[in-house]
Amino acid sequence: MTAELTGHLELPRTDDLASLPYRLALPARTVARPYFRRKYRLTIHHEDRFPRTGPVLMSPNHLSLLDGPLLGAIAPRMLHQLGKIEAFGGLQGRLLRMFGQIPVDRSTYDVLAVRQSIKVLRDGRVLNIYPEGTRGAGDFRRIRTGVAYLAMVTGAPILPVALLGTRLPHGDVEGFPPAGSRVDVVYGEPFTIDRVPFPRRHSDVRAVADQIGDVLRAHVRAAVEATGHPLPGVPDKKDPDE
Repeated sequence: MTAELTGHLELPRTDDLASLPYRLALPARTVARPYFRRKYRLTIHHEDRFPRTGPVLMSPNHLSLLDGPLLGAIAPRMLHQLGKIEAFGGLQGRLLRMFGQIPVDRSTYDVLAVRQSIKVLRDGRVLNIYPEGTRGAGDFRRIRTGVAYLAMVTGAPILPVALLGTRLPHGDVEGFPPAGSRVDVVYGEPFTIDRVPFPRRHSDVRAVADQIGDVLRAHVRAAVEATGHPLPGVPDKKDPDE
């Protein structure tokens, strides 16, 4: 039995889930990448730190609506991203699912979304999750437990990402920065968390999340210092999904 199949048989089991699609997202990325480079003064730092193979738990800070589409277009590999279930209605929802994105019901513990996320990582793909869980100051001040749980289940390396400029000071979390704005994307050094077999106690997951938060906060501080590009601060308008 291969290691990959063995992983799918571990708890939570994912051998009954189909792999998420992604091929339709590839031509969309080809179109979107030059579009964002034309629209913004975009600089990508340390792209060589992005693992070119194997599972990756990509963990950026979260400032605005631009974050997901931008990272989906410019990342060296195709991303599977988690998104609020409200965005998955109608034609947009069908396209998001065809592009391999994962809807999350934030009103409850969404077991299917969690299992699909684990499936992505066990399949050796890239999952993008925002550890802060909401758009805000982007300083990783508050870290939720999702990234820690996924790392403990799969052992996938965590890739810190600092987004700078995707929201201007006093900008709207539901908006986009104006054309021509400076945007910096700074990749950090990947790091791993020891895998923990089932069961995983909430207190242990919380402790690991706090450790991850220390690393992510250090990365965003270093990115601000290296680029001279400050975070936008607390938004005037809170994330409506918070």
